[in-house]
Amino acid sequence: MRIQKRNHLPKTHRWVVKIGSALLTNEGSGLDYDAIALWVKQMAGLIGTTAHSAESTQEDVEIILVSSGAVAEGMKRMGWKARPDSVYKLQAAAAVGQMGLVQAYESQFQKHELHTAQILLTHDDLSNRTRYLNARSVLLKLITLGIVPVVNENDTVVTDEIRFGDNDTLAALVANLVDADLLVILTDQQGMFDSDPRQNKQARLLTEVDALDPELDSMAGDSKGVLGRGGMATKLRAARLAARSGAATIIASGRESNVLSRIYQGEQIGTLLMANLAPLLARKQWLAGHLQMKGELVLDNGAASVLKSKGSSLLAVGVKEVIGQFVRGDMVVCVDKDGREIARGLINYNSDEANQIKGYATSKIAEVLGYIDEPELIHRDNLVVI
Repeated sequence: MRIQKRNHLPKTHRWVVKIGSALLTNEGSGLDYDAIALWVKQMAGLIGTTAHSAESTQEDVEIILVSSGAVAEGMKRMGWKARPDSVYKLQAAAAVGQMGLVQAYESQFQKHELHTAQILLTHDDLSNRTRYLNARSVLLKLITLGIVPVVNENDTVVTDEIRFGDNDTLAALVANLVDADLLVILTDQQGMFDSDPRQNKQARLLTEVDALDPELDSMAGDSKGVLGRGGMATKLRAARLAARSGAATIIASGRESNVLSRIYQGEQIGTLLMANLAPLLARKQWLAGHLQMKGELVLDNGAASVLKSKGSSLLAVGVKEVIGQFVRGDMVVCVDKDGREIARGLINYNSDEANQIKGYATSKIAEVLGYIDEPELIHRDNLVVI
């Protein structure tokens, strides 16, 4: 893998900035108000709407902030030293901590005459097409009004079945949602290294790489902090999700002086993961990243080949096996005989119907079911090749 020297980062217009728990809480000692003040000052300068301030850079970057820290702040407020195992205690900690987290951001942004808005999301909000579009519309309206959305997962009501898993993933999906140019993940690490720097003193910081480079998987590892759920592997996964909508990702240390301003100036700081692919159409992007899988279709070699090479509709004749329970309109994943994902899409038949018509030509569907709703199992407009 070739490690490139970073060129000047193009002037980007819309950023999603994610700040991790370890930074916000200084490894569990409560919210670090001084650090929050510094990040907010930088964001306000980039937004360019700091009133009556000679320090404003007037760069007019639109920023959506995705912030961790609610659970950690709640733990601090309630005197808990260890992250609880009970889901209800975690949700209680999130509910308590969210108050302090939002207050901290609101008070700091107000110093720069900027308003904030709290947005709490679950996976269901981005899986439902109507709520997805509504969330997008609200976020875009907020930033056009010069308001800084502060986004977090709705930990208080979310369940394991519908949680994002970590705020890196949430930030990437928000980047998709608003067509961001850049995802900035601020962490307590300098960036991504070619091996674990804690174990290998010769580890090299990756400065500019292709987010889809398969060699990165073995470098990311799976470590994660005490306060947060995400490690470097989740940040790599987030960069790849962001790349689906054409957004580049920078992973950098939030403890670096003026880190956001320096990123904007194109300084070689942290790791830049380039998208290197064209943005998907908005609907395809939504299909690719925002819906939970309800079932699985195992395809024969012919159907798998056609989908990969042509991206055409999926017909029932190419399906060998139907796995899971789903209803019409649910998202299902299409895999080859070895279990490799090929595509995903919205299915036109429920799981019982799909089981009955699998392997049959379209002309036989009415004979098998007694009716035919759609000639395709998944229409190509509702299918995205992975």
